[in-house]
Amino acid sequence: MRSNICKLTKSMEDFSVIPEEAEKTAIYNNLNQKQATRLRLLTEELICMLPELLEFGSGEFWIENEGTKYELHVALKVENYFNIDRDKVLSVSKSGKNAAATGVKNKIRIAMELMMIGYAEASMYEGVDFYEMGMMSEYMNYNNAWSLNQYKNETNDKKSWDELEKSIIAKLADDVVVGIIGNNVDIVVKKDFA
Repeated sequence: MRSNICKLTKSMEDFSVIPEEAEKTAIYNNLNQKQATRLRLLTEELICMLPELLEFGSGEFWIENEGTKYELHVALKVENYFNIDRDKVLSVSKSGKNAAATGVKNKIRIAMELMMIGYAEASMYEGVDFYEMGMMSEYMNYNNAWSLNQYKNETNDKKSWDELEKSIIAKLADDVVVGIIGNNVDIVVKKDFA
């Protein structure tokens, strides 16, 4: 089953329909209260990332499920690729100490931005170890893909584990995958309610 597709622009008004889609999906699929709440929380975590992600273009949001397996999708069509300030993106992660590079949601957003400027170029800079630890080769149809689970499996840094423990999306989602095909970027939050 696939929910309605919500069109996304920089307008905050577009974001108001997203929680409604999560609620409709929960009701339609007879999710219990705990499952519905988790689906809504994951949706709200995605909404928090949207204002910065939509600086590069427009997008769509939808929810898919097959049985108990759910995926929340944000697909971005990057229209302003050449307007991405590469130095700004790379400075976010350069030392690993910049406040903008802390937190799981920001790491997901930064992974997307780093993919847009190119993995080879991004991997030359210091402080992008979270990005390199989450990279997956040949995942689905993506040119590049970054996985929160891959990052969790690779990291042994206490600060990173503290961030993961505090993050709603890291605790509730089974995985978060950021993938790129051409100038399209997908963020897929996976959750199995079995």
